[in-house]
Amino acid sequence: MMSGPLSESPAADMRIDKFQFVSLIETLDIPATKISVRARIPDDHSIFEGHFPGHPLMPGVLLTELMAQTCGFLLLSLNGFARMPFLAALKEVKLREFVRPGSELVCSAERAHDGSGYAVLNASVRLRESQKRICDGTLMFRIVPFPNNELRQHMGDRAHEVGLCISGDGVHLLEKAAT
Repeated sequence: MMSGPLSESPAADMRIDKFQFVSLIETLDIPATKISVRARIPDDHSIFEGHFPGHPLMPGVLLTELMAQTCGFLLLSLNGFARMPFLAALKEVKLREFVRPGSELVCSAERAHDGSGYAVLNASVRLRESQKRICDGTLMFRIVPFPNNELRQHMGDRAHEVGLCISGDGVHLLEKAAT
């Protein structure tokens, strides 16, 4: 299992407006088909103006998106960024706790099954400090060829931003890519 370079430093804030929720990939275990990422909810964002006035909470659908993006990075890594996973179904997603602005989260995912162009993963989100479980669920993805080179390039660039190196010998965390 590989661990990321910044495990003790604070994660950058989610970029909600760009739909980029994963801040840093902490661990990537290709043989065990597991990943762990960090994400930090911004202290202040316009999304909290209506959700909810005087009681700002991270919308559950965005926590679900964090799980989907985490699973997506795992699937991309497992297939060497050769094919693109698209969310196809959610099963038994449970929102267990409220999440406030400024919270630092850890999202973990593990592949449960794949075949016939689909993959099923289990994911969960926890508060980083207390490890309190926030939400979890089972997510299904359709895995297809990249529809165009623009998306392929974007995903490669995004992978580098969150700490992945894509090379001829596979996908590695940036810290481990040089060794």
